[in-house]
Amino acid sequence: MTELEEKIGYSFKDATLLETALTTPACRMDRPEVEDNQRLEFLGDAVFGLLSADAVFAAYPWEQEGPLTVRRTHLVSGAALAAAAERIGLGAFLKRNAGAAPLAPHAKVLADAMEAVMGAVWLDGGLEAARAVFDRLNLPIDEQLNEWGTNPKGHLQVMAQAMRPSRKPLYTVDSVKGPPHAPIVTVTVEVSGLGKATATAGSQRLAECAAATALLTDLKARKDAAKSADEGRGNVSR
Repeated sequence: MTELEEKIGYSFKDATLLETALTTPACRMDRPEVEDNQRLEFLGDAVFGLLSADAVFAAYPWEQEGPLTVRRTHLVSGAALAAAAERIGLGAFLKRNAGAAPLAPHAKVLADAMEAVMGAVWLDGGLEAARAVFDRLNLPIDEQLNEWGTNPKGHLQVMAQAMRPSRKPLYTVDSVKGPPHAPIVTVTVEVSGLGKATATAGSQRLAECAAATALLTDLKARKDAAKSADEGRGNVSR
């Protein structure tokens, strides 16, 4: 078993699959005849999608489609997969072009290679092998639902679209104060049936993100309070 196989906890029967998974497209600049990892990356993306959906479905049985979609997206985001690749030192095993610069932290090529390795595992060992590697990567499944920290507007939109009928967040600029080079922008976001929140920041984009975060935080607090109340009523009835 190679060092990388030990890190992911899987020994390949067909070693060429792993070799291909580690061959970045840039490697073909020097060796155009080699097969790069893009096809395996495509497959691995789908495998990660399946396993992450199964994982969050089992871990959060009380949540509905919207929040589960947010969790699944965050669990196998490019940043999460790049971080997992860095934890196992995947970058040291990649085949790149001669003279390539050192990989930047959280580089996309790391996330792509992580997906390619998962695609290779799926082809070589099937579902259970892929699931074992997935579990070993320690992806952030237990994080609190402030997953919206990197994209709160996107997460709020997913939640609104999951409602029946589907909704859309409405952002309104309440005011813009201060000089053009240092504005103070206040924005309110509202989703029919969910509520609204207001926030202020140094640009319209940041204010919209802050308002979406505020509404998501409020929704989570209300959900947690309702869950605690239900549990309390259950305890009294017993």
